[in-house]
Amino acid sequence: MPELTVALLQMVSFGLDQTANLEKGELYCRRAREMGADIALFPEMWNIGYTLPPCGDPEAVRAWAANAIDEDGPFVTHFLALAGDLHLAIALTYLQAHAGAPRNVTTLIDRCGVRRLTYAKVHTCDFDREIALTPGDGFRVCTLDTAAGQVRIGAMICMDREFPESARILMLQGAEVILTPNACELEQNRLCQFRTRAFENMVGMAMANYASPQENGHSVAHDGIAFDEQEASRDTCLVEAGAEEGIYLARFDLDRLRVYRSIESWGNSYRKPRCYGALVSRQVDPPFVRPEARR
Repeated sequence: MPELTVALLQMVSFGLDQTANLEKGELYCRRAREMGADIALFPEMWNIGYTLPPCGDPEAVRAWAANAIDEDGPFVTHFLALAGDLHLAIALTYLQAHAGAPRNVTTLIDRCGVRRLTYAKVHTCDFDREIALTPGDGFRVCTLDTAAGQVRIGAMICMDREFPESARILMLQGAEVILTPNACELEQNRLCQFRTRAFENMVGMAMANYASPQENGHSVAHDGIAFDEQEASRDTCLVEAGAEEGIYLARFDLDRLRVYRSIESWGNSYRKPRCYGALVSRQVDPPFVRPEARR
């Protein structure tokens, strides 16, 4: 049966030293391929180690924005070539140059070195330093050719997983596995939240976080299969890292997932969209009014 192996690259970055981050990222990709990975997943905004400027400091914001890179620039094209050389799909993360303000993006490169998807973070942390970013305008899914066959892959980034709509839309677009770069503490509530996204959408979920001391690690993956063939409850967790650096492999049994999705009651099986109009309303009432929120 086909297995899709995703390598969660849990690393400590070199901050704004993009050359050092490139070299370390390449090293981890090579190790992941040697371990049998089909996809290597980076933590969030890897090219600059998720460094962000202080809020309310225009000079610092301008200096920081100068670190944004182009999708066709040498950092990204290096990993395009590496993916082709290693025959390894790579979910690369970086601060992308963009009109007005940079974007926080993931580019999924296939094993032939071709871009298949570039996704910009929709749910930027507007209450904090990510107010300096341009939010994305939608969610993306692509078909990725792998050794396990063709797989529908979606992407979201960090805070996106805190909104059920993100994974739900990706599921509705056909995603079977959702890749999630991350850069924050993964404590029990966020970990439970991520497990829930897999359960309620019957999708595989894979998340790569920064290792300690930059964050607390705990990169994690779930296969989304909550019950076995005898309808007994099962643990969906495929792997959960500790705090230290390393490469953690998540192996998704695609055949089993597809059978499960074809017979169980979650995902899009019994939804009632006619009743969900409030979900797309732009009205915000107390206590949720936030002046800096961008809709």
